[in-house]
Amino acid sequence: MRIEGEIALVSGGGSGLGEATARRLAANGAKVAVVDRDGEGAKRVAGEIGGFAAVADVTDAEAVEAAFSQAAEALGHAPRIVVNCAGIGTAARILPRDGSLSIDLFERTIKVNLIGSYVIMSVAARAMAALDPMDDDGARGVIVNTASVAYQDGQIGQAAYAASKGGIASMTLPAARELARFGIRVMTIAPGLFETPMAGGLDAEVKAAIEKGLPFPSRLGRPDEYAMLVQQIVENPLLNGETIRIDSAVRLAPK
Repeated sequence: MRIEGEIALVSGGGSGLGEATARRLAANGAKVAVVDRDGEGAKRVAGEIGGFAAVADVTDAEAVEAAFSQAAEALGHAPRIVVNCAGIGTAARILPRDGSLSIDLFERTIKVNLIGSYVIMSVAARAMAALDPMDDDGARGVIVNTASVAYQDGQIGQAAYAASKGGIASMTLPAARELARFGIRVMTIAPGLFETPMAGGLDAEVKAAIEKGLPFPSRLGRPDEYAMLVQQIVENPLLNGETIRIDSAVRLAPK
């Protein structure tokens, strides 16, 4: 699918991987709706790339539907490219040393990361299905969700996070199979360790230790490298129903 001239929507587009994706899509000629619960972040990015900003919490279906409707009205029609980067990073043991329970955190993590991704995908699919096909294959759009390498090698304290990201990866193939009749592709990217706000609190010593454990290249990923993979997924029509790790060949240790 071409990017130039198309309409895209990026959730979590106000920072990190989402911001990089919004910028790359815009640089390649897309009209981009930047959706984030942080209105200031969304407005900043949208203003710098000539896009449209909308505020929405991905767990709120009505707010997400409103954001899609606003984007379609502002940019011309519903997006054909939807990238879901909204999510939270959490850490808590199933059985902490003090004997407390972390069930509330587990529920919140699942709600934001997994249910939020499902909400975005559902609203996007309905909007795309109403569009006319754009080529001889009958393509109408592509949805890219974001998992994490933790879905396969989650560390101690990542039970909630790994479960939420594993759910995203697991629903990729059935979603792609279901939406195939509408000409909608579904893909998932599982990033490793990236230079994002989630990693912003690392001190130099901890960061150096992490990078030493990355086979090659031995550094944190750059957000635009995630965005580059989004671009390649959009442009390659045979990429569908798969989760792709982008991680310097790292396999996370237990802790």
